[in-house]
Amino acid sequence: MVGRIPEEKINEIKQAIDIVDVIGEHVQLTKQGRNFLGLCPFHGEKTPSFSVSPEKQIFHCFGCNAGGNVFSFLMDLEGFSFQEVAAKLASRANIDLGIDIADAEKKKNIPDSLQQMIDAHDLLSKFYHHLLVNTKDGQHALEYLLNRGFTLPIIEKFQIGYSLSSWDIAVKFLAKRKYDGTLMEKAGLIIKSDKENKYFDRFRDRIIFPIMDRNGNIVAFSGRALGDSHPKYLNSPETPIFNKSSTLYNFFSARSSIRKSQQAVLFEGFADVIAASRSGIENGVATMGTSLTDEHISILKRNSQTVTICYDSDSAGIEAAFRAGQLLTKANCQVKVAVLPDGMDPDDYVNQYGEEKLQNEILHNALPYMSFKLMYYRRGKNLQNEGDKLEYIEKVLGEIAKLEKIVEKDLYTRQLSSEFSISLEALQQQERQLADSLQINNSNKSISTPVKQYSVKKQVKSLLPAYQTAERRLLAHMLKSEDIAFKVQEYLQGKTFNIDEHQAIFTYLLAFYESGQSSDISSFINFIADNELKRMVVDIEMMDINEELSNQELMDYMKQLLNYDKIVEIKEKKLKQKEAERQQNYVEAAKIGMEVLLLEKSLK
Repeated sequence: MVGRIPEEKINEIKQAIDIVDVIGEHVQLTKQGRNFLGLCPFHGEKTPSFSVSPEKQIFHCFGCNAGGNVFSFLMDLEGFSFQEVAAKLASRANIDLGIDIADAEKKKNIPDSLQQMIDAHDLLSKFYHHLLVNTKDGQHALEYLLNRGFTLPIIEKFQIGYSLSSWDIAVKFLAKRKYDGTLMEKAGLIIKSDKENKYFDRFRDRIIFPIMDRNGNIVAFSGRALGDSHPKYLNSPETPIFNKSSTLYNFFSARSSIRKSQQAVLFEGFADVIAASRSGIENGVATMGTSLTDEHISILKRNSQTVTICYDSDSAGIEAAFRAGQLLTKANCQVKVAVLPDGMDPDDYVNQYGEEKLQNEILHNALPYMSFKLMYYRRGKNLQNEGDKLEYIEKVLGEIAKLEKIVEKDLYTRQLSSEFSISLEALQQQERQLADSLQINNSNKSISTPVKQYSVKKQVKSLLPAYQTAERRLLAHMLKSEDIAFKVQEYLQGKTFNIDEHQAIFTYLLAFYESGQSSDISSFINFIADNELKRMVVDIEMMDINEELSNQELMDYMKQLLNYDKIVEIKEKKLKQKEAERQQNYVEAAKIGMEVLLLEKSLK
């Protein structure tokens, strides 16, 4: 279950780590009774249904049924293996595992060709960085960066480098280390000549910015031209290890800061992220020359509550900020927009006004997304012109109608009334009409929209048959008591639970107790191999049951469990009885009727 990590070390970690502290770094939790509640990080929701139990050291979402202990939480959230999570938690608790699993786990399940691509990027990144910082050939590039406001600590932090103007220095560097040319071409590091059967460097005479994936592996580069070369920025192509649609620049380094503050700052490019870092902003990320995608939004939403968009202030940047805000709002993210002076980007702003002002004056005064939309709809309009004024008011009322909070609706409606000297009652009436129209459109759309899976599960859960409820309650009591588990085994006399998953949990539980373990839900979750069963165990553990299981209650549950086969048999016989009567075979029908009576008596 736990690989090469000794069981006593796992128990030591569990004793030292509090699940509330760990989950609280990723989810904003509020104490409610004995548990803590928050918004589930595994699915979109507006009402908290994610519960964390400090007493049981488990979590459970009543919306999507995610559940487990501190190990499974980090495994599901981060995509890490059990060993990686154990190593991370051990480091947090200053526990020496006595084994080195980091390298083996990093390369685990990664095909050799992809690992070679990652390793080659790592080596080449170090080589480019060395050329920039330690060689005469890179001196002019270093001076260029220093003149642009970059410092040596920033260059070190982002591992910025320089590629020489040579056509094949990277080709030779990689070949000398036995990297296959065809594979390196697929990795996007070198290019094969169409005319000659040889390779040349992709990046020449450029400042090199390494790009990391979510695990901190360098998987691509972006090169900025020093001279008049075009394009100004040259990015690695998409490769088996690099996908622009799912990569956010600096996310690996910014993740802890984003989670701690529950805020992310979204920039348009890596130069802006680096400029922001110079200003002390450590939670900045950027897309890689693409529009914001669903994958980007999923990453941001999983790690933060609020996203502040800080794009260029030119027309294209404002349009991009508006589109990004729409997408993030649709995904139920809280959105703000930081507005820069006309025509500037964050990098320009820092270089012109200094490092402190970006954070203190621009980001600190970021607009709520609705306020930004008011500014957006004003562009290009002459509000002294009656036509432009009515069009603007109509647009803004349409946006107000989409708001959910009554206070926000009132605030922006009053702003319109005050600015344009229009009756507040008239604006409110028109806003209500637009809101009603939106509601009708949404309800029409929902007719053809499939019901979300988790809501269907909720309905089913409230209508469980008696035998199934009995099995779940038995398991809940057995999770708390070894004695009850073995007593149930004795009563079953070789028979099984009617639900296959329940029988699997029961089998695991007996093996768990027989291995010498005592009742501990968190340890039992680690003992189970199947993730679906883990989630079901947590769901059962969260049930409200009596503290003590009386003998009468136990026998009632056992009766429901053992009688289920007879109930099924009775139903089948009644169907056969009806069929015999339909065929006017009354003797056979009477015979079946007597069998039904005997079975029904045995149920009592």
